[in-house]
Amino acid sequence: MSTPLLQVTKLTKRYTLPRAHLLAAPTEVQALQGLSFSLQAGRSLGVVGESGSGKSTLARLVMALESPSSGSVTLDGQDLHALDAAALRQARAGFQMVFQDPFGSLDPRQPVGRIVAEPLAAQGVLSRAEQAERVGAMLDAVGLHAADADKYPHEFSGGQRQRIAIARALVTSPRLIVADEPVSALDVSVQAQVLNLMQDLQDRLGVTYLFISHDLAVVDLVCDEVIVLYQGRVVEQGSPETLFNHAAHPYTRALMAAVPRAQPGARRRGAVAAVPWLDAPGGCPFVGRCPDRVAHCGQARPALRALDDQHGVACHVAGGSQFNHSDQENTP
Repeated sequence: MSTPLLQVTKLTKRYTLPRAHLLAAPTEVQALQGLSFSLQAGRSLGVVGESGSGKSTLARLVMALESPSSGSVTLDGQDLHALDAAALRQARAGFQMVFQDPFGSLDPRQPVGRIVAEPLAAQGVLSRAEQAERVGAMLDAVGLHAADADKYPHEFSGGQRQRIAIARALVTSPRLIVADEPVSALDVSVQAQVLNLMQDLQDRLGVTYLFISHDLAVVDLVCDEVIVLYQGRVVEQGSPETLFNHAAHPYTRALMAAVPRAQPGARRRGAVAAVPWLDAPGGCPFVGRCPDRVAHCGQARPALRALDDQHGVACHVAGGSQFNHSDQENTP
């Protein structure tokens, strides 16, 4: 297999919380805990999980908007967090981001042409005329018109604004686009249009997507592979078909059960058992909510192990397996 375009290795991010009072010791929260994965060029990787699982923190670290506590993010052979400010500015031409809110991510005081051209202006390698030509081409590519460059964001609908945001992300011809909940603020009908656009652009331009979402139906539609995050750790990974039809981790099954389905008269399964949270230092982080837990789950943290060539899970009992001490992580 070829070298991955994006390689995330043992990525950890800790945040220091405000002190409860002046003499209190500072406390930390670990948003990401040793996260590792790779993404091949031209593919789409979905990252799913509930709020607080670390999805947006991952997006910020991959985009080098924040520095990790430890670990690395390598894009096309470059460790992004080892670059100085000037080198990182130049490297940003190769990776861009589409933000969640199409209303808040566009400056209302700037015309669309200047908004879309902003990444090009930051690179400083094209003339004004060349920038305008590139902006017009990108607006056409996302289903708008070159003449729209003179308009302002308030003149467009939510779906059109997200198309403008996608045009801004594509204007430097990046190899990777990080899409953080790119359609969650849009109506369902508009979501389909934007997702179809992103797939079409991938087919035509070969763009690679890191697609972050809580909407499993969206991930199923656009992604080649999915990783499931829980408390900053990967608990399961595989193809959408594998995870959505043969989920092995209890947390993944809970996410699947929470997806609304049009089944009149059918009783809805409970997402997870109503079990109080149990503090299990060194154990499985899901143990307090897991309906399948056994005694060992609170004593040893499961490592991500392969169920087959394309399906991995971090669970002691998934797949009917018994706990093996060789699967235990050494890190607390």
